[in-house]
Amino acid sequence: MDKHQQAIITVSAYITNDTGEVLLVKSYDRSDTWEMPGGQVEPGEPLDRAVHREVYEETGVDIRLIGVSGVYYNETKNIINIVFKATYVKGNVSPQPEEIQKAKFVLIDESNIDEYVTWPHLKSRVLDAMKRECSVPYETWVMNPSRLSARVGR
Repeated sequence: MDKHQQAIITVSAYITNDTGEVLLVKSYDRSDTWEMPGGQVEPGEPLDRAVHREVYEETGVDIRLIGVSGVYYNETKNIINIVFKATYVKGNVSPQPEEIQKAKFVLIDESNIDEYVTWPHLKSRVLDAMKRECSVPYETWVMNPSRLSARVGR
């Protein structure tokens, strides 16, 4: 890896519905595991908008962000992943056919997580989000003049 190469920024979301189920997806690229929906942030795109866009593109659902549950760095690939906690707002779960094999809400906890999330680094992200009752706020703002564009979190 070139030490001057800019890091790739990705976002994902731990999304729960009213019954406590978590929205997971199974992609064609990683067909041996379920994971949280998400993807790469486009240049100049705020993180909150990126996670909304990625979740909608992959699953067809709208979400309300609560805050950030974790930040993770893949040193080998120079990828930074920001995980948001969110709640389901509306929409029928409909996987994006080009990228996502399956998408569904599942009742998941520490006792059955291995049935779904098999990759260790993806599992740790889900467990971190699951265990955190409160999360770190996230803000988007515009300078000149300074104006808060969006804030999620408590």
